[in-house]
Amino acid sequence: MDKILELIQSGKDEGAVLQAGGVERQPKGYYVKPTVFSDVKDGMRIATEEILVQYSPFSNFKPWRKPLIVANATSYGLAAGILTKNMDHIHTFTQRVRAGSVWVNCYDYLSPQTPFGGFKQSGYGRELGPDGLQSYLETKLLPWPVK
Repeated sequence: MDKILELIQSGKDEGAVLQAGGVERQPKGYYVKPTVFSDVKDGMRIATEEILVQYSPFSNFKPWRKPLIVANATSYGLAAGILTKNMDHIHTFTQRVRAGSVWVNCYDYLSPQTPFGGFKQSGYGRELGPDGLQSYLETKLLPWPVK
């Protein structure tokens, strides 16, 4: 909890604009209200570190390929999203971004059949779907010459 609050504070200290949330919910438990920052710049801790809470840094990128550079420059790659109507941008972004889930014009759209997991330092393997079952299975080779 301390790390999450510290990262939210670092966003404010580094010049991002807190649009909503960012404070601890009371009175019980360890909760942070859903948090939205705008004016997030490259290199800010909130843009480069993985924060596993309801948190959204929004940036308007020009040129449009800059999100690829920013997303791929982090040590993490759990998920990414792009909001655009341009099909060329969609194809380029989804093919080149290093993230386990890439959403187009939506976010956090999952079903039990879809595998979920990240690239780089964002997880080990996959959960859900056929890929998620693999960690519970063992493969056995059984050569049996038939005469």
